Amino acid sequence: MEILEKIKLLPKKPGVYQFKDSTDKIIYIGKAKNLRNRVSSYFLKNGGHTGRTRVMVKRAVDVAFIVVETELDALLLENNLIKQYQPRYNVMLKDDKTYPWICIKSEPFPRIFATRTKIADGSLYFGPYASVKTMRTVLDLLRQLYSIRTCNLDLRPTQIAKGKYKVCLEYHIGNCLGPCEGFQTQAHYDQQIEEIKDIIKGHINQVVRLLQQRMQELSERLDFELAQNVKEKIEIIQRYQSKSTIVNASVGSVDVLTVTSDLQHAYVNYLKVIDGAIVRGHTLTYRTQLEEEASTILDLALAELSGDHGSLAREILVEIRPESEFPDHVFSIPQRGDKKQLIELSLRNAKYYMLDRQRQTKFSDPEAHADRLMEQMKKDLRLSENPVHIECFDNSNFHGTNAVAACVVFKNGKPSKKDYRHFNIKTVEGSDDFASMREVVHRRYKRLLEEGESLPQLIVIDGGKGQLSAALESLDLLGIRGQIAIVGIAKKLEEIYYPGDTLPLYIDKRSETLRTLQQLRDEAHRFGITHHRNKRSKAAVQTELTQIPGIGQKLAEKLLREFQSVARMRKAQPAEIEAAVGKSKAGVVLEWLKIE
Repeated sequence: MEILEKIKLLPKKPGVYQFKDSTDKIIYIGKAKNLRNRVSSYFLKNGGHTGRTRVMVKRAVDVAFIVVETELDALLLENNLIKQYQPRYNVMLKDDKTYPWICIKSEPFPRIFATRTKIADGSLYFGPYASVKTMRTVLDLLRQLYSIRTCNLDLRPTQIAKGKYKVCLEYHIGNCLGPCEGFQTQAHYDQQIEEIKDIIKGHINQVVRLLQQRMQELSERLDFELAQNVKEKIEIIQRYQSKSTIVNASVGSVDVLTVTSDLQHAYVNYLKVIDGAIVRGHTLTYRTQLEEEASTILDLALAELSGDHGSLAREILVEIRPESEFPDHVFSIPQRGDKKQLIELSLRNAKYYMLDRQRQTKFSDPEAHADRLMEQMKKDLRLSENPVHIECFDNSNFHGTNAVAACVVFKNGKPSKKDYRHFNIKTVEGSDDFASMREVVHRRYKRLLEEGESLPQLIVIDGGKGQLSAALESLDLLGIRGQIAIVGIAKKLEEIYYPGDTLPLYIDKRSETLRTLQQLRDEAHRFGITHHRNKRSKAAVQTELTQIPGIGQKLAEKLLREFQSVARMRKAQPAEIEAAVGKSKAGVVLEWLKIE
């Protein structure tokens, strides 16, 4: 049965669908409120799908489905199936970095320790912790407050009853109460574990209230030594709590989720807030495939957090609502106040994490970084192809004299210095930046065309509308307008101008695209200024010093290197000039420059 016929028989129920290719391999898994409507939408003629989605649909020759009760069930099932089959075209959670967890082992008299590996043996795992330092701070606090065993003995009642265990040094220094010899009961140990769970979860106020109640009871019984011990525990907890990032106690207990992305990955930052204090935070990374919406990524993150990271708060703060319904949670989009600040903090964390990952890729995998940068620039600058070869032009003159221009070349986002070119302006008199730009652009591409060299994918003009229009005139004369994308970048507000557009484009100030354009512009300016200074220096040597009888080109250059300019030479002491060129030559120079 053809796939289109099979789609007509799909139920109008919530569920999960699986597209398969000609080898019966699953290539995409999706969820739907209405299976028939969702799957049919892929095969509409004017579906508005991206290129990758169209390729996926062309490869799909069969579709399978699983019906479930609710949309949330569909989301959780989709998440599990994606992890199991890892289809080519699905968003995938990247586990490049394994964050540590705090484990409370499922055993009599449970141990508590840090681990990066989760085992499905009934143990409790809290985390993950993006900061190892934060996790170790929590563990240190617990060891100060409670006597928890660190040995790996089998402490089942039958084993303890055999009497073959002996207390160790930890018992004698007060870090353990000796459950191995029956000195501590299971009930007392379990009470400690319950308090520890509350502290790890961030419910510190609840633990403090419980300890304060216990301290009061001990005081009333005149057991002042134990009461003092409890008081010290309360003080330790309160000192730890004061180090947490306090937002505002009125915020209560909420979770915060925000999404940011580049062309290849999406980043979901998660903050957990308990009683107004941020107690945990980390960022999930997803490899995207079909230009998924942020709401879809948020769905996957919620499924991931629900399944692996413990229970989510009743109220979840977001920038955009998830695609699916989560009946156990209320999603809020705050517009002002402390909750709005939490959203902004989470978003900053996600963007910092994204930029850090991009910097790491730049050094660890330069080719992948270059490919991603080219894709990003293509998207940001609305180009038809990746700008692998970019050229940037800048003019330079000094009060209308010694006019020059520079052309710098970037390939795959990096300077290609062997391709840099200097231009001495030949046809323009005075300071006319527009005419100078017209000349150098015409000369550059006329030569490339005559020599059969490849043209760049993008030209960047240092300047606004005027310089851009001048460059376009040269491209028109050469008949290559439209073959090369061209933009102007104005210095003041970093505006990007396009031919024919009345309003400029503003790119995110932190984006790699803008940073690359700025690097191009700055490099063209530096290269042009260097050439301009050299030309002025050479002209100064030729017009002043070489006219002195007996002073040749080399000696003139030596004087200029020593004193930087003729004006400084006039202010120099005769002895300084003698030291530079000798007594006889110095006399000629001093006489010519009229230095006494």
